[in-house]
Amino acid sequence: MSSGGASVECVNDPTEPNVADAINAMHAGTWAGTIGLELLHATRDEVVGELVVQPHHRQPHGIVHGGVYSSVIESLASIGAALDAMRHGRTVVGLENHTSFVRAVREGVLRATARPLTRGRRSQAWDVTIVDGAGALVATGRVRLLVLEPDATVAGAEIG
Repeated sequence: MSSGGASVECVNDPTEPNVADAINAMHAGTWAGTIGLELLHATRDEVVGELVVQPHHRQPHGIVHGGVYSSVIESLASIGAALDAMRHGRTVVGLENHTSFVRAVREGVLRATARPLTRGRRSQAWDVTIVDGAGALVATGRVRLLVLEPDATVAGAEIG
């Protein structure tokens, strides 16, 4: 699904393992897998993914639905934050997702890049940009996540 094997330039610690392939393998049956999001790079410092626009991504006017952008932004920020939290035996859940739609898109490949703004003991904030195949900015987003202790309960069930 990636754009012809294009290289992915990343700004992070080169010693951090890239776990994109492992996460892609777990996507079956998840929201990210259902919408067709493919990770190209995933570390605690940066997550890069691509989505090929399909007919089911479009709203009635023929442009990509805003929920697709919000979903991609939430997914990449959550993955990056989780990779960081896992180092401390914790996990994360999203608290806020502020997505701004910049340019309408009808087709092509969208590439999203998520990077941390802050990573604290109790919360994290991530910034995400989405560009089209020509590199034009399509959407931006900021996600705030709560860092959960190992035995935290969310929606009536323990998060493990």
